[in-house]
Amino acid sequence: MKVRALAELAHLRDALQRHEREAAEHAAREHATRAAAERQRRLFCDSVGPVRPLPPHGRAPPSVPRPAPQARQLHLDEQAALAQSLSDEVDIETLLLTDDGLSFRRAGVGPDVVTRLRRGHWAVQAEIDLHGLRRDEARDALAAFVRGATLRGQRCLRVVHGKGHGSPGRQPVLKAKVQRWLGQSAEVVAFTQASAPQGGAGAVLVLLRG
Repeated sequence: MKVRALAELAHLRDALQRHEREAAEHAAREHATRAAAERQRRLFCDSVGPVRPLPPHGRAPPSVPRPAPQARQLHLDEQAALAQSLSDEVDIETLLLTDDGLSFRRAGVGPDVVTRLRRGHWAVQAEIDLHGLRRDEARDALAAFVRGATLRGQRCLRVVHGKGHGSPGRQPVLKAKVQRWLGQSAEVVAFTQASAPQGGAGAVLVLLRG
């Protein structure tokens, strides 16, 4: 019994010594960590000078409202569908008004609308230049332009299609196509050739639904 009690005491002594060593090592690591942090604090203070923390203000952090989500893919799909629906085969020449600018207006739209549009009653809010674009590029660009203007609430647009000086036979091919495309867009209520200061025969003024 005496030998067993001595063995137990020796085991307890070893356990206590191991615990003391671990506690001493832990204390040494904490001391080293605090010493390193203090050195960094002193280095910071030496670099920027004396500082003091701001007093608590008790205010809640600012909350910035998130922007409203936009269905971008839906808009892209609508633009693609609109571009595909615009055909070069549709004949709107019979709907063009035989005036100086070959104007166009929807049924139910008074002739004074075209007159006011040509005279600048509505300020031009956006413009697109289709110079140098191939037919498909110009059609897609025009469709996206009209769609974007509609979403932004813009009504009066200017579309620059050129006078055809660079086309075969120096004929304004793109001008006729632009007229066909605009005449097929449900958002367009009227258009007319621009006045001389606004582009003349090389541009058209477009009025969208309000």
